[in-house]
Amino acid sequence: MENSLYGPLANVAEDAGYTDPPARAGFFTDTSVCIGCKACEVACKEWNAIPDDGFALTGMSYDNTGALGASTWRHVAFIEQTAPREVGDSAGSTRWLMASDVCKHCTHAACLDVCPTGALFRTEFSTVVVQQDICNGCAYCVSACPYGVIDRREDDGRAWKCTMCYDRLGDGMEPACAKACPTDSIQYGPLDELRARAQERLGDLHREGVAEARLYGEDENDGVGGTGALFLLLDEPEAYGLPPDPVVTTRDLPAMWKWAGGAALALAGGVAASFLGRR
Repeated sequence: MENSLYGPLANVAEDAGYTDPPARAGFFTDTSVCIGCKACEVACKEWNAIPDDGFALTGMSYDNTGALGASTWRHVAFIEQTAPREVGDSAGSTRWLMASDVCKHCTHAACLDVCPTGALFRTEFSTVVVQQDICNGCAYCVSACPYGVIDRREDDGRAWKCTMCYDRLGDGMEPACAKACPTDSIQYGPLDELRARAQERLGDLHREGVAEARLYGEDENDGVGGTGALFLLLDEPEAYGLPPDPVVTTRDLPAMWKWAGGAALALAGGVAASFLGRR
C-alpha cells in the first residue's frame, strides 16, 4: 500500500512512528437516533474541565453553543426543516435533524502539517491532540482545518479541540461523550468495526425507506483520506454545516516546496552567472 505524504495509509499511527500501535480508534455518530439531550456536550465539558459557553438564548432553537470551538468540543446541532406545502395543506410538515458534531481526527490532518512548534501530534490511537503547554497561539491550525473545528480561546490565545479523551483511552476507557450518550447515537471503538457497523445501519435505513440516509467520513479515498469520526446523516452534509467535499488544505505543499526550491536554485544560478560575467 502506498505510503506517500497524501496517499492511502495502512495505519496512520505506524506512519507517525509508533511500533505495534493498537487498532485505529474512532467515533461513529448515528444522527438518526440522536435525541438532542446534550449529554455528550455536558460529559465532554465536565471530564475535560472546559468552560461553559454561556446560557443566553441564541435564537437557534435549543442550541446554546452554536458551533464547535475552543470551549465546545462536542456540539449538538438542532436543525429545523420545513417541507414545502402541498395542495390542500394548511402548513408544510416540519422535522428536526439533531446531530452531535466533533473533531474528525483526519487521516491526513492539515493541522499537523502546519503546526510550527509540534504542539499537535498523532497519538498511538491515530487521533490528533493539541498540547497546550507547547502551543504558541499562532493559529495556523485554525485556518488549516477544513472542518473549522480548531479554535483559540480569547483569554489565553491557545488552540483547543477534542482529544477523543486521550487520557481515558490510555486507561482502556471510552470517551466521555460516548459513555454518556443514552441512545448509543455516539459509539466508540476500532474504526474498522465502526465502519462495518455504519454500513449495516445504513442498509437497514434504506430498507426501511429512508432513502436520504448517507454516510459521511468513511470513504478512505476522500480529500482527507477518511476520518476517525464517521457520521450517518439524514440529509446532505451541507444541512449539518459539513463540507460536502473536504480536502486536506496542505495537499499542494510538496509541489509548492518543489517549485519554490527550483525557483530558488534558478535565481541563485542567475546571480552567480551575473557575478562571474563581470569578472
